[in-house]
Amino acid sequence: MGIVELQIIATVSAFVAFVAIAWWAYSPKNEKRFEEDAQLALDDEDKEPLSDEQRDKDKP
Repeated sequence: MGIVELQIIATVSAFVAFVAIAWWAYSPKNEKRFEEDAQLALDDEDKEPLSDEQRDKDKP
């Protein structure tokens, strides 16, 4: 396998990763989450900090 084949594999892999990230970012099921996140900087009211359980819920 020569350098050209490795470059082709790297280019195709990067393109697939780009398409996957773009699909995830623009998928309708994430729209509400991103809208809420966008408003965080504009919210004036103080939010209560998350509990340790809520903060760690995504950790395996």
